[in-house]
Amino acid sequence: MQLDATTAAVRDVYQWMIHTILPRPIAWVSTVDGAGRTNLAPFSFFMGVCAKPPTLLFCPVNDRRGQPKDTLRNVEETGEFVVNLVPSRLCEAMNATAATLPHGDSEFVRFGVAQEPSLRVRPPRVAGVPVSFECLLDRVIHVGEGPAGGNLVLGRILLIHVADAVLGPDGMPDPLRMDLVSRAGGDVYLRGGEVMRMPRPE
Repeated sequence: MQLDATTAAVRDVYQWMIHTILPRPIAWVSTVDGAGRTNLAPFSFFMGVCAKPPTLLFCPVNDRRGQPKDTLRNVEETGEFVVNLVPSRLCEAMNATAATLPHGDSEFVRFGVAQEPSLRVRPPRVAGVPVSFECLLDRVIHVGEGPAGGNLVLGRILLIHVADAVLGPDGMPDPLRMDLVSRAGGDVYLRGGEVMRMPRPE
């Protein structure tokens, strides 16, 4: 089977992308607006970019009216955000924060998500996650226009928080102890399981 991405409906292209680009880590992004009101939303188009300079990206899309969602509005307004990684025990709370709320309503408050202060940026971190990245906005690249139009948000990592409980004997984060969930297609999520080791060739 082939899908012509140049002519297919956006909805169809999206469905095939999320069902095949696997697994996708989830960026649970916390922001504040100019008035200091908090926002929290998950994004599954997310990845690290490079370590020099330390940079990551996530990709919010425009809403059904073609307007930027609150996360993007806040990031462009304040230039700061936090990417929190999602352990399985918080996956239901993460999923709840994908709901569309009126602008200015806080998902932290509405869905009872605990927060704790960040050290370098204004948005709070999600309490109890294994890893959080405090970031300054590097740039936004608008990839598409109108409804579902994409935006690449590049963030410069200022500070990485790693819970002591997820560190392995070698002092590095252990993927099994982090117990992260990742996104698949539709209503499907994946949870960390079997670990494979393959030494890299020299």
